[in-house]
Amino acid sequence: MTSEELVSRILYRDALMLVIDKPAGLPVHPGHGGGETLADHLDALRFGLPARPQVVHRLDRETSGCLALGRHPNALRRLNALFSERRVEKLYWAWVEGGPGEESGTIDLGIAPVSRQTPWRMKADFSGAQAVTEWRVLAREEGRTLLALSPLTGRTHQLRVHCAAMGWPIAGDAVYGRARRGDGSRLLLHARALTIPLYPKKPAIHVEAPVPEHFR
Repeated sequence: MTSEELVSRILYRDALMLVIDKPAGLPVHPGHGGGETLADHLDALRFGLPARPQVVHRLDRETSGCLALGRHPNALRRLNALFSERRVEKLYWAWVEGGPGEESGTIDLGIAPVSRQTPWRMKADFSGAQAVTEWRVLAREEGRTLLALSPLTGRTHQLRVHCAAMGWPIAGDAVYGRARRGDGSRLLLHARALTIPLYPKKPAIHVEAPVPEHFR
């Protein structure tokens, strides 16, 4: 991805915040394997400010959609507080294998690391950290279901773990689902929208990311 392409994916911009449409396959931060990351292009998003913007929350490498960035330290502190206080509404879309029999519901199931050696890999665990996800069915098609997922907590891999634990893993998930690494499957999880009450005396900012082609 070029810096120009990243700029073209800006969904919202003001004096405090940017929201971009992160493409699937681009990691947010550098990892052990190296390679291109979003951090390589943040200077292109300065727009005259002395410092590059910083990411407020995380999306997995294969997850596409809305990603918020604070444009300077004061903005970053304000956004971090909103996310940590769970005042930001996050909406995801996911195609899952099979699907629930009901039309909506809530998953209240704790999450914990599988082991200390793999702290990034999680499991459903009733004694783990509280994790709550609301869901509703948007469509059903050929053995798969399109769900709207609203995480009320922000645990690592929460949506992927919750869907797998319910018996309908997210399509293309090679860690928690039925896909196999290297088979060409893509994780069908998309950060569809963010609603952020950034300014106390103004309506909350609502930003939606278009549905990517591979998701269709």
